[in-house]
Amino acid sequence: MKKFKFTISGKPYEVEVQNIEGNIATVNVNGTEYQVEMEEQAAPVIAPVARPAAKPAATSSAPATPKPAAAAGTIMQIFVKQGDAVKKGDKLLMYEAMKMENNLLAEADGTITAINCRQGDNVLQGDTLIVIG
Repeated sequence: MKKFKFTISGKPYEVEVQNIEGNIATVNVNGTEYQVEMEEQAAPVIAPVARPAAKPAATSSAPATPKPAAAAGTIMQIFVKQGDAVKKGDKLLMYEAMKMENNLLAEADGTITAINCRQGDNVLQGDTLIVIG
């Protein structure tokens, strides 16, 4: 949840953005909850598809040097655990990217077979975060 403090015409406001679904945001302003419509719809969150691990390439005498990569997001909260049954659209985790909190939703019904991240992890676009079997 993002919290902000605003002063408008000399009056202080404490605003907490609780949830964003589509172009509707749930916000709490000084203890009162509101549903507000945003002018532009938030980008949809798409869960990465699990792929089989790549086969290791033939070894060479020179060690591989990993390329540094910028983190695409930070895992804020994980709502499921391994073995949980989920339905399409269930909230799996929340991550922060570009100062926005985003929810990762289940793309299909199934059971959580693997969770490949932890709260606080920095992740990249395309990383397999949760596997549904």
